[in-house]
Amino acid sequence: MFSSKRRSFRGFTLVELLVVIAIIGVLVGLLLPAVQAAREAARRMSCSNNFKQIGLALHNYHSAYNQLPRNLGGTSPDPTTSISNNKSNRLFLSWMVGITPFIEQQSIWESIAAGVDSDGNRYVPMGPTPWTNFVPWNTDIPAFRCPSDPGIGLPAKGRTNYAACVGDHARLTNSGGRNQFGFYQSANDDNAEVAGTSKSDDVNTAIEARRTNRGCFWSRHTTRFRDITDGTSNTIMCGEICTSLGNKEVNADNAYYTNDALVTDTAMDLQRCLDRVDPERPQFLRSSVDTRNGTSEARGYRWATGMQQYSVFQTILPPNSPSCFRGRDVSQGVSSAGSRHQGGAHVVMVDGAVRFITDSIEAGDITKTPNTGEKSPYGLWGALGTRGMKETESLEF
Repeated sequence: MFSSKRRSFRGFTLVELLVVIAIIGVLVGLLLPAVQAAREAARRMSCSNNFKQIGLALHNYHSAYNQLPRNLGGTSPDPTTSISNNKSNRLFLSWMVGITPFIEQQSIWESIAAGVDSDGNRYVPMGPTPWTNFVPWNTDIPAFRCPSDPGIGLPAKGRTNYAACVGDHARLTNSGGRNQFGFYQSANDDNAEVAGTSKSDDVNTAIEARRTNRGCFWSRHTTRFRDITDGTSNTIMCGEICTSLGNKEVNADNAYYTNDALVTDTAMDLQRCLDRVDPERPQFLRSSVDTRNGTSEARGYRWATGMQQYSVFQTILPPNSPSCFRGRDVSQGVSSAGSRHQGGAHVVMVDGAVRFITDSIEAGDITKTPNTGEKSPYGLWGALGTRGMKETESLEF
């Protein structure tokens, strides 16, 4: 006789399955923020490493040429011809153009130096004006981008998240006091300051520009490490900026057409800039503010252009504050450091050290304006931005 045993198989009940799914959901909910935080930490480290390489490139450039690269450098127009018929970049190139061969971008540099791009277009040596449709100007260079910044694509040209420090003043710092021919021009209006056509020097402008351009970089002028008398470990060389996403964010968009009282020949009224912030949504600008979104004039949209709106900042308002200008991109104004990292932004000191500056850094009294020969009124932040005011403030505690 044969006997058989009946086997029974028991599966999961619906309730048990739902419980398991719920547990998995809770675990994912707990782990996801940690994963996101780990990813941001990696991006932040990569951003810091990029900045370190930029600092090394600037030191190598200085070793090769005994000076820092000029901001708003390049080729000046022929004074005997009209601007419209001129073949030059009109002294509008940023400080980053000169360091391209020092960050393993030799092919970009050779294209710029020859004035011939990969599409076969021929321009003048050192390239055309940086808003021209020249392939190097339109190229995103990885070393100039922070991985935490998601900005990409048109209408920007090549974007940058790194900017040169021009000090703690807004008067004549967008041009250094010199026009596109390299002459000191009386700053009767913003356009005359940056893009003027005077063929002679105005002595008063030269004196004023020397008084107000107190940073490591002085646009359309040469600076050297020997000029950093406050100490290379106490002076900021470059800082981080955000690029615009088109959302009118305080830390990532330029507020154009701010009242002219923002910067005058006697004072700066920084409250005019702070008033551009939406009081109900303090991370955004007011809806009425013109940010030039939809054009290449938005923040960080042209790495090759040396004007403040694209590749320069000042140590006036603390990191992630608004950036405001009297008119469009040739105008004077306040350009602030900023980043997509939580709570602050990176800077690289003149000695090459990369530091993280918090939004809460001591920034002094915004109702004051820097005076000739005096310490910066903008506290530790302002002091770190000046090169020779005999200030002893340091990030070392």
